[in-house]
Amino acid sequence: MKLEELIKLPKIEQHCHLDGSLSKAFVEKRTGRKVRDLELHVPEGCASLNEYLDKFLLPCSCIEDAKGLEDAGYDFISQIKEENVVYTEVRFAPLNPIHESLSLDRVLESLLTGLEKGKQEFGVEYNVIVCAMRHHGEETNLRMFRSAREFLGEGVCAGDLAGAEALFPMSRFRNLFAEVRKLGLPFTIHAGECGNVQNIEDAIAAGAGRIGHGIAMRGNGKVQQLCREKRIGIEMCPISNLQTRAVEEPSGYPLREFLNAGLAVTINTDNRTVSNTTLSKELEFVQRAYGITDGEIIQVMKNAVDTLFADDSVKDRLLKLYDR
Repeated sequence: MKLEELIKLPKIEQHCHLDGSLSKAFVEKRTGRKVRDLELHVPEGCASLNEYLDKFLLPCSCIEDAKGLEDAGYDFISQIKEENVVYTEVRFAPLNPIHESLSLDRVLESLLTGLEKGKQEFGVEYNVIVCAMRHHGEETNLRMFRSAREFLGEGVCAGDLAGAEALFPMSRFRNLFAEVRKLGLPFTIHAGECGNVQNIEDAIAAGAGRIGHGIAMRGNGKVQQLCREKRIGIEMCPISNLQTRAVEEPSGYPLREFLNAGLAVTINTDNRTVSNTTLSKELEFVQRAYGITDGEIIQVMKNAVDTLFADDSVKDRLLKLYDR
């Protein structure tokens, strides 16, 4: 498909972080000054994940209070409407230290108020995936999940584990996610972005419904089979993964391998502003770089519907968009 057709295509996004996806206009309004593109976007030839993460400092400073969070939710929905994203599961870490002056309930209420305002104005459906951070203690993360559980079905749909995977492997979080399962909160886990396939296996064993990135199971038929049998969604973020050097060369990116293996692959942006991307751009890129066909694009969208943390009624409605 041409880019214009991809923009018009109804799209679903599963893996997108709020703080990495705030618009330049939003940041300028919150900071009260002009902002250079280089302050928000990762540069060409990004050398490392650390350089990539530097771009989060400015947008994070804009969501320090309830008003910032509410306006950020609205800003996010208004952006994705422009390219016909019809449903999103946006990620957010409520325990970011900048929110220490707010209760967890107030943090989530503020964000959900902004997202709902965007939904009412633009017609985009949403849910929030709350992220535990690997560098936080188990008790702190569990407290966050318990608070977020009260919003399940009221704007929150699932949990996640994000942060420095190489420093904090999934094996450290088995007890945490055993408790999360008891809460009845579904979850996805960032795993295999850093190259360690054991993190993916541990995430599956913990009960993850989806895997964020999952690149490390490249060439590993055993783990791929496990994901296929359990119908675990694989949230791939091509442009971000190349920028952060999750793979050294574009030719090493396993998207085609995973699709050929019958995995429930989805295509996502990860961080729209930091990566200077959109879901339409991602789809155009994978068609050009990896020969993904128009039919496979539709299948990727169906994979997204199938592995959402949404209610069946929402899934049924979304699936009809692709039955043609």
